[in-house]
Amino acid sequence: MNSPSDVGVDAGADGRERFGSGLAGDDDRLRASLRVLDGASVVVIGGGFGGLSTACYLADAGADVTLLEKNDQLGGRAGRLERDGFRFDMGPSWYLMPDVFEDFFGYFGRKPADYYDLTRLDPHYRIFFKDGDRVDLVPDLAANRELFESYEPGAGEAFDRYLDASKRNYEVGMEHFVYEDRPRLRDYVDLDVLRNARGLSLVGSMQGHVEDYFDHPKLQQIVQYTLVFLGGAPTNTPALYNLMSHVDFNLGVYYPEGGIGAVVDGMAELGGELGVDFRVNHPATEIRGKRGAFVVRTEPGGEFPADLVVSDADYAHTERDLLPPEKRQYDDDYWESRTYAPSAFLLYLGVEGDVDPLAHHTLVLPTEWDDHFETIFDDPRWPDDPAYYLCVPSQTDDAVAPAGHSNLFVLVPIAPGLDDSPERRESFRDRVLADVAEHTGVNLRDRIVFEESFCVSDFADRYNSERGSALGLAHTLRQTALFRPPRASKTAPGLYFTGSYTTPGIGVPMCLISGRLTAEAMGERERTAR
Repeated sequence: MNSPSDVGVDAGADGRERFGSGLAGDDDRLRASLRVLDGASVVVIGGGFGGLSTACYLADAGADVTLLEKNDQLGGRAGRLERDGFRFDMGPSWYLMPDVFEDFFGYFGRKPADYYDLTRLDPHYRIFFKDGDRVDLVPDLAANRELFESYEPGAGEAFDRYLDASKRNYEVGMEHFVYEDRPRLRDYVDLDVLRNARGLSLVGSMQGHVEDYFDHPKLQQIVQYTLVFLGGAPTNTPALYNLMSHVDFNLGVYYPEGGIGAVVDGMAELGGELGVDFRVNHPATEIRGKRGAFVVRTEPGGEFPADLVVSDADYAHTERDLLPPEKRQYDDDYWESRTYAPSAFLLYLGVEGDVDPLAHHTLVLPTEWDDHFETIFDDPRWPDDPAYYLCVPSQTDDAVAPAGHSNLFVLVPIAPGLDDSPERRESFRDRVLADVAEHTGVNLRDRIVFEESFCVSDFADRYNSERGSALGLAHTLRQTALFRPPRASKTAPGLYFTGSYTTPGIGVPMCLISGRLTAEAMGERERTAR
């Protein structure tokens, strides 16, 4: 097992691990820019991580913040399903980039440990390849290096070089491209940016970049699996996202006790301490008015006046359904021409007995996965040979299932917009359970005591998600950085956006950072407007 210093963390005086990245920018500068919002009334629509993050920054600055959430719990896609003694994270289940969480809570003089405890997973995750091969990726870099070498002579050294490049991309990318908002092309034509960007993998696809290091297809898959969390494919995701391997191998994979829902609870508790007024079961139906005189209407019959509005709801839904036509930035053709991240077929399962040899995080991958990505992006259809993910938190946390039972969910990425009729879902459910039994040796079918599915139409209904995407806009070459929709509306001054549709994009840590960047943009723009 690596020491804390080997994996990019520090041990504090109390023995707890510290991840502070030092990448969060100048907190004092941010506080200064947010002073203009002291006393302003702000309505935040949507209680996902972007909305929670933005609300905390604004409330800390002295704004009067009301957060309206459509559903009966906060968290957005990171909701919980609790039934019959089982507790499931309905969406995100990987705790990655711990430095981002440290930076977020640190801004408010707190730390994650004030709200939840972390366990580093070992293995980080397990992969079952469908040819019968099985590998564990672990916290020990030397063991991972040996694993790579066992597949391909020289791959151990290539693994070191790849991680070096990934670490540099992460450190420079986070400081200059993630924590810094650059909404215009001229923001990139900057000597400091150009100097620091020298040597980074900014152009080209992940597939081409990875092929420069590894020939073996399984090794390519191992360093590319995180693309699923970015909503892309190896051929359409920018090479810059090799930074995710630094996140994976160097920073580590953790589990917050109680699941990702515990992180939501922690952020909500922090928001409450800062003065945020949370209102669940308040679906927004309309945004009317202008800067200084907005009204957000909700069902049933609620009206919330505000000086400023922030939307963490699906960007396309906000524009198409909440705004009057003259306040929309984009027409229907724009939204219909976007590349959306995958939707998902999910099975939440409560199972009698154990489910060994499944690990907390388990991936089941075809040895050739091009066909699976083709069914998502090129020729949308239900996959015949799916790649999928199994999450078994009961391997780490006894509290998520009754004694003698296991808690797991199966997630199969599928194309957004597919027809997911009950008959189609039932048929695919049987195929997936058979595939799990065949390729992991775990037969779940006769031991299921609780079961619920979630799919394309559920994402659309519960989250107002365009085409039922599970994540939003994919991180394609033409939908990254300044090519994503802006966080400040161009047609409705005083309206702002946060969350996965804006920069820096998809994923829980990115949405936390989006909240910071949206708050910062509000401070700067509202000061100018005055």
